[in-house]
Amino acid sequence: MAQTPVPAPIDPLSAASAGRPRAWLPALLALAVLAACGQAPEGGGAGAFGGPAPVTAVAVQPEDLPVSFEYTAQTLGLREIEIRARVTGILEKRNYAEGGRVRAGQSLFTIDPAPFQAALARAEADLAAAEARHAQAARDAARLQPLIEGKAISQKQYDDAVSAEAIGHADVLAARARLREAQLNLAWTRVESPIAGVVGRALKSEGSLVSGPDVLLTTVTQTHPMQVIFGIPDNERLKLRQEADAGRLRLPADGRFEVRLKLADGSVYAQTGRTDFADVRVSRDTGTSEGRAEVPNPTGLLQPGQFVRAQLVGAVRAGVFRVPQRAVLEGPQGKFVYVVGKESKAEVRPVSTDEWQGGDVVVTGGLAAGEQVIVDGVLKLGPGAPVQAGAPAEKPAAAEAKAGS
Repeated sequence: MAQTPVPAPIDPLSAASAGRPRAWLPALLALAVLAACGQAPEGGGAGAFGGPAPVTAVAVQPEDLPVSFEYTAQTLGLREIEIRARVTGILEKRNYAEGGRVRAGQSLFTIDPAPFQAALARAEADLAAAEARHAQAARDAARLQPLIEGKAISQKQYDDAVSAEAIGHADVLAARARLREAQLNLAWTRVESPIAGVVGRALKSEGSLVSGPDVLLTTVTQTHPMQVIFGIPDNERLKLRQEADAGRLRLPADGRFEVRLKLADGSVYAQTGRTDFADVRVSRDTGTSEGRAEVPNPTGLLQPGQFVRAQLVGAVRAGVFRVPQRAVLEGPQGKFVYVVGKESKAEVRPVSTDEWQGGDVVVTGGLAAGEQVIVDGVLKLGPGAPVQAGAPAEKPAAAEAKAGS
């Protein structure tokens, strides 16, 4: 007796079922898309099975935070002096080591003094002759004094004698002035440094003709303390002024910031300084206003012309919030955070931010005291999504410190 064949089960994905209607396929695709987007089929950001999404949140409170401003800067010697000869002559000798330190009053160059020594001797002789002529004229006037009283000589003779004495006195004064000039010229053959500092290379060698102050011989730079010059962009200067006027930013009481320097290798310079000048003019070329600070340099580590980063410390931002960086999101309208709103639903808060402090972002506007900012779980949220907020887990180091206390 022949057996009736049993039909094989139909595989919905096999070619044999190609002609059958697949009503289940659109629903399956919709579920796959929602799962890939991290959203539930219903609830706009609810957790599994439509429940509240578990998130962690922190309550924020306003606080006063120190703020610093950093600018590219360049070092400059406190004083940079040009060394020039005051007399014309042949450069006889260089009296210093190039690049070394010199004292105030130390001789740097010697100009051939022989012509000036001869001029000094001539001036001394001229003074002696003038004094002798003046003495003779004075004696003549004195002898004629009793004669004019007895009318033994004419008035003109007496007046000529008195005038000769006055002219002799004037000649003495002129001779003394020429002597002083000759003494100065001789002294100026010794070209000295007016300040203590680091001297540059010699720009003229021995045997060169030096034509007075027109010729630059070298420079001396005072390197302790040093000046630091930096430029403040005009838009930033205006912003800081507006925030200070509004009370959101407190500047140092005396207007002088503490200045810390970062060197080219990233290290922090050990000495700190103070700002001592802020220019009221804005450069037409750079759009910045110049600021200046004075920084000690006892070891000479800083060199003139060195590029550094100047960090201005001493200002305080009032009533700002610190929010973990991962809680701040970026949208088409700017930055925003999610907060736990009424009925435990997520609400969007547009915020304005400033610089970072560690792992936190400083929020200057958009939040209120006591609001709970959602920190973890923000990527699966939408506006109005129900949430279940919990406190963030403590970091291991913080937990150990707390347990130890």
